[in-house]
Amino acid sequence: MLQGNTQSIRLGLFFVMTVCAVFTEAFPRGPLKKHCHLTKYRSLSPSELKAIKNIKDKFEETMPQQGRKCTNIFNRPWEVAELSVRDRVILVQAELDFTIDTLKNIEDPSLSEQLPRPLEFLTHIREDLKSCTFDHHHSHKKSEKLSSWLQKFHEAKSKETRECLEESVILSIFRLLNKDLACAALKDDCIVSP
Repeated sequence: MLQGNTQSIRLGLFFVMTVCAVFTEAFPRGPLKKHCHLTKYRSLSPSELKAIKNIKDKFEETMPQQGRKCTNIFNRPWEVAELSVRDRVILVQAELDFTIDTLKNIEDPSLSEQLPRPLEFLTHIREDLKSCTFDHHHSHKKSEKLSSWLQKFHEAKSKETRECLEESVILSIFRLLNKDLACAALKDDCIVSP
């Protein structure tokens, strides 16, 4: 009798553990994790680059030739390759967030009509970057170099005029994509230029 009860208890515990395991797998707690796949951004397609170039060309046609003294807020005295792989992703994400927000608010109709495709492409990149910062963004300690630059970058965004911020974004967009993003995608293969 006692042996029968013990066996029933064991079977009951096994059943409960199996059900718990199934529900844990079927309904994981917390947000789902994605994989970080940036390798496709090592080089960009000519059609995407052409859409970005059209914006830059149109901006250069319409921007005043004189009178505007803007500081490019993306300028920095070091290369992105000098950062750790994680810091590169954080840097590109900050630059990309600001670029997308600025482009969405451009008021010039001749520019804004060129923006839908590039904005869709840039937004897709931003989603891919979010999956790369998902796990370590809060636990990762940024380097002093990156932290200092991000602070200056955020301060500059609040000091510059809207027109100067637009100029910074449009004139820096190729560097963001072809250098900063490409270097983040190359990971350890991205090296500092001699």
